[in-house]
Amino acid sequence: MGIGSVFTGFFGMMFLLLMSFPIAVIMVILGVIGGVMLYGWPLLNSMGPVIWGVQNENILTAIPLFVLLGELLLRSGIADRMYGTLALWLGRLPGGLLHTNIGCCSLFAATSGSSVATAATVGTVALPALTSRGYSQRRSLGSLAAGGTLGILIPPSVNLLIYGSLANESIGRLFIAGIVPGVALTLLFMAYIVLESVIDRGSQNVAKPDKVALSERISSLRHLVPPIIIFGIVMGSIYMGIATPTESAALGVVTALLFAWKERKVSFEFLDLCFRQTAKTTGMILLIITAAFMLNVTLALGGIAQTMTEWVSSFGLSPVNLLLALIVFYLFLGMFMDVLSMQVLTIPVALPIVTAVGIDPIWFGIFIVLMCELGMITPPVGMNLYVVHGVRQDGGPFSDVVYGAIPYALIMILFTILLIWVPEIVLWLPNSMIGN
Repeated sequence: MGIGSVFTGFFGMMFLLLMSFPIAVIMVILGVIGGVMLYGWPLLNSMGPVIWGVQNENILTAIPLFVLLGELLLRSGIADRMYGTLALWLGRLPGGLLHTNIGCCSLFAATSGSSVATAATVGTVALPALTSRGYSQRRSLGSLAAGGTLGILIPPSVNLLIYGSLANESIGRLFIAGIVPGVALTLLFMAYIVLESVIDRGSQNVAKPDKVALSERISSLRHLVPPIIIFGIVMGSIYMGIATPTESAALGVVTALLFAWKERKVSFEFLDLCFRQTAKTTGMILLIITAAFMLNVTLALGGIAQTMTEWVSSFGLSPVNLLLALIVFYLFLGMFMDVLSMQVLTIPVALPIVTAVGIDPIWFGIFIVLMCELGMITPPVGMNLYVVHGVRQDGGPFSDVVYGAIPYALIMILFTILLIWVPEIVLWLPNSMIGN
């Protein structure tokens, strides 16, 4: 298949997206019609085993388990108490409760695996406190939208699971690879808040939190125990090589259930709500993944990856220049597509191109997730922008959250460039795994 046909298919896909077709439907249309045009109706016979194989993929069992884990923590009230504890410890730093937003998002991300769930949960808890203390809406909303993106970088991450499934890479190594970049990005966000507060003294004209005795602050640390223990069990079992990602997810769910039972939250209504929401989210994710694999059949048989690799190679780009070009490409794509769609549509084509120039596929997985994070705070389709705007109560303009998130988007771009120049930031920890 020629490069002209590839671009025709891409622009056809963009047209259908602008017509508001569901992304799963678009991928099935392109996969079936493109395949029939290339190889005739017998191609459809080969898609049946593909669909069956996807639904029986063992690693994908971890997706509903990690989604359920986040739901259990959300519905049991652990997130609320976690925010209150971090507010006691971080509230007196320059920037005050904005640090609590970032810290709580990163800690909740370490157990939920979902950016939208992180932004919605922490935003619901944080915004009333921020508003009552006089914090700027723009800064508050921007920190929540950006902090929520950590949900798909800090492991366990559903998006890293999907990348590993599509790229046939180790989920455990991908999870471990996300730890250092996730912590580093969290610290960079907090450093920006400090810098902004020091430069703009007006941002400090907010109500200071009441002084709390050290003994009370130490006592409050017990509310951080559940997420820390769950993160330790999930990631520790993977790092030590004693559990697969699916098994570690199951251990996390059992642990979360025990904590919810300890809080006396477990009831039929509680479990029914958690299971129903998990089923809805998982169904959406698996439908898109199945459609992506159907499209991949046509892409593979049509030699799309090889055609694109040869076309990109003809420009003679170095690995660094290629990655810089991909940053621009994903910035553009993130303005029109949701995160999951970006992943399933671009990974099968982009991965062979970058591996052909010697880029590590584990490192590229973290790069893809960072680009997806950018997409979540890039208008007009940035999901976290709408989630955070939706939980505010004052009915202010949508532009508040957009402008508030821009500095964090710039930090993500600069951090991605740093990872390009120093890839060991990503690769050091997974390369040290036991049984690596």
